[in-house]
Amino acid sequence: MHSRDAVFLEDLCPKLRVRRWRQSLHTYTGKSCIYCGKPSESIDHVLPRSRGGLSITENCVPACLSCNGHKSDADVFDWYRRQRFYDPRRAMAIRAWMDGDLRLALRLLQWAQPDLQQATADSTDADPLLTNQQDDNDWAFQVA
Repeated sequence: MHSRDAVFLEDLCPKLRVRRWRQSLHTYTGKSCIYCGKPSESIDHVLPRSRGGLSITENCVPACLSCNGHKSDADVFDWYRRQRFYDPRRAMAIRAWMDGDLRLALRLLQWAQPDLQQATADSTDADPLLTNQQDDNDWAFQVA
């Protein structure tokens, strides 16, 4: 039996694939909000779906319910600059995340929140997408 002949559970149950994708977004950031650093409880679309944003990795970030609700469908950088918890390092991390450079985004988040360093180190060890040092062009973004 070849690996291409195998049937995976994700193929039979698409909701499981979406659930695992959402969980992986939370583990990338150590289950903390990308905007304020509090525990993340939801996924926020950086470019809102109402403005044509897609549910792909580079457009979805972990956020707490407060930030997700307050941002609503506003432009992320205009909204974020007006917040009391604004941090330019986090703003750069959001930009890097949107550009698809998750490694840089995680490094900037670690710089903004030092206790996040251990949590993201554990998640990158378990994720082959983030540990592939040789070829950065092999990112496999999934549509939810």
